[in-house]
Amino acid sequence: MLLTVSVFAHAYVEVANEAARGITLSFANALAIQVSSHLVVAALLPAIYWLHRRFPIPNHPSNLAMHVAAVVPFSVAHTLGMAALRLLWFGGIVGVPHSFPLTLDRMFYEFAKDIIAYGLLSAGTVALRHYLARPAPAPVAETPAPVPDPPSAPLPERFAVRRKGREIMVEVADIDWIEASGNYAVLHVGDETFEIRSSLTRLEGELDPKRFVRVHKSHLVNIARVVEVTPWVNGDWRIRLQGGAELNLSRRYRQRFEALAPVRA
Repeated sequence: MLLTVSVFAHAYVEVANEAARGITLSFANALAIQVSSHLVVAALLPAIYWLHRRFPIPNHPSNLAMHVAAVVPFSVAHTLGMAALRLLWFGGIVGVPHSFPLTLDRMFYEFAKDIIAYGLLSAGTVALRHYLARPAPAPVAETPAPVPDPPSAPLPERFAVRRKGREIMVEVADIDWIEASGNYAVLHVGDETFEIRSSLTRLEGELDPKRFVRVHKSHLVNIARVVEVTPWVNGDWRIRLQGGAELNLSRRYRQRFEALAPVRA
């Protein structure tokens, strides 16, 4: 929404600036110019968000140097990207001459503007992270998910799964997480997945409750594979596992998760 407003505002300013120089620029062409710039910025936003997750500034001011250095590749990617889009639109589609010389002076001109753009985008990213990390209001009458009874039978140490006509043994300790899938459960073991005919509730009752914990109505997680817990939205959290998978930790299951791995603010 903000990028859309920015496109129209910058297009209006572009027309006004060209008119002050005695050059007539249609609003449609000014809009196309600004759209090309903002599309590249939108494509670069995930990279900026990742940088602020990997190198947060509020808790580690020394990371500011990393973001200062990141302005250079950001500006180069932004300038080359919008130059390519304008060439494609004006020269390849509309058939209208358009000059965008990638001279050293032009690169420095765009770099000066991109310093401000990167700063504004970074401020917005930091504000968003603070908003998502804010304490969620305590639910008024929400009942925590019931904790399953400890298994009475010996805990299984491996599962036999069928694949291509063969029985493959999967060690329980090697399972990263388990996902419900209809009448089946999907075992995620490293980069591999195995299906077994069982409900998630049944597996939860069979597995060691000190090792596997329910974090969502559709997910069981091996607590030893959790490497990061991040505040998300509406009281939920995001869990990142050793293999890179990210899952929701529903607030309904927070109490059970924190009994095994307390989350300190």
